[in-house]
Amino acid sequence: MTMDDHIVFIVDDDARIREALEELLASVGMRALAFGSAGAYVGADKPDMPACLILDVELPDINGLDLQKQIAAGDHPPIVFITGYGDIPSSVQAIKRGAVDFLTKPFSDADLLAAIHSAVAQDREKRTARAERALWRQRYQDLTPREREVLPLVISGLLNKQAAAELGISEVTLQIHRRNVMRKMAAPSLADLVRIAQQLGVPITHARRAERN
Repeated sequence: MTMDDHIVFIVDDDARIREALEELLASVGMRALAFGSAGAYVGADKPDMPACLILDVELPDINGLDLQKQIAAGDHPPIVFITGYGDIPSSVQAIKRGAVDFLTKPFSDADLLAAIHSAVAQDREKRTARAERALWRQRYQDLTPREREVLPLVISGLLNKQAAAELGISEVTLQIHRRNVMRKMAAPSLADLVRIAQQLGVPITHARRAERN
């Protein structure tokens, strides 16, 4: 990791803690951006890059666990909780909602850095997957209406002649559409096409009716 390819957000109302964390992260080449409240963090313009959110549980405007719940539906970075008043129910709740770790002050630098590295890696993977899905959605939109009809039949495992009969077209025409679908979706194999279609939520349609014909 380099300082330019990720960032760590710090939300803690204790200025001394914020400064100490910023110094620690700077010492290991990590860029940090600190906030004294949840509202300041939520309202700030933040760099669009892999990130980690170090979040204190007790904040002046909202409980950190409540903030985690509120932003869960968005594309927020993985959270590492820090608190001076740790308890098992809170830690279990935080982890169940996807937090990477729940550290009780005083915690070691090594434990915090390990949690941050894990969080940034998770966010990087999530962003890669999101970008990949966006590319697949664009490729799907580039299919013709007929090719979108062919796709669910192909991934259902039907033979070409069965899929062709379902659509009322010749087997040769079906094969042409199938090749176009594979090419446009950049799928090296049928297994790859099935995986892509599943990620896009493309339903397997008409299979049962085709089997009865």
